[in-house]
Amino acid sequence: MTSYVAMLRGVNVAGRTLPMAELRDSIGALGYDDVQTYIQSGNVVFRATASPTKVQSAIEQGLEARFGPGIVVVVRSGAQLVDIVGHNPLMTGGRDPAKLHVTFLGSKPPRGRIDDLDRRAFLPDEFRVEGREVYVHCPGGYGRTKINNAFFERALAVVATTRNWSTVTKLASMAG
Repeated sequence: MTSYVAMLRGVNVAGRTLPMAELRDSIGALGYDDVQTYIQSGNVVFRATASPTKVQSAIEQGLEARFGPGIVVVVRSGAQLVDIVGHNPLMTGGRDPAKLHVTFLGSKPPRGRIDDLDRRAFLPDEFRVEGREVYVHCPGGYGRTKINNAFFERALAVVATTRNWSTVTKLASMAG
């Protein structure tokens, strides 16, 4: 079995509430094992035998049937999360980990979209797109940055969900 993390976008923010106990029950009802949630923002750790694509599709369909449409799910394996934590290109230079985030993309964005981004336009905020992740450093705080989740969804034309570095490392620990 493979350990996975499902990260739901926009859960328990902007009026969309989803109790974590109900989320755990929903994921468990799909036949997945060792289901745990972490904090109230739609992070689920579990084990499954299916591929990541099948897991994501099953979760989205199951949640839609139970809670209605519009719940976006991004899935990574525990091994992928461990790799993400171990290879953050913005961990150098004495950056404060409390100012780091990772935006998880639903798919790899087109190269042209990445090339069109002007990283210097947002300084002192920084980002690096690496595959299906965007590593983000916001020294003034994520709440003040223009390089937020909505920005990356528009700029890269993919769905996305963002987690702070503390959450990313905890999820990697739980799933790894």
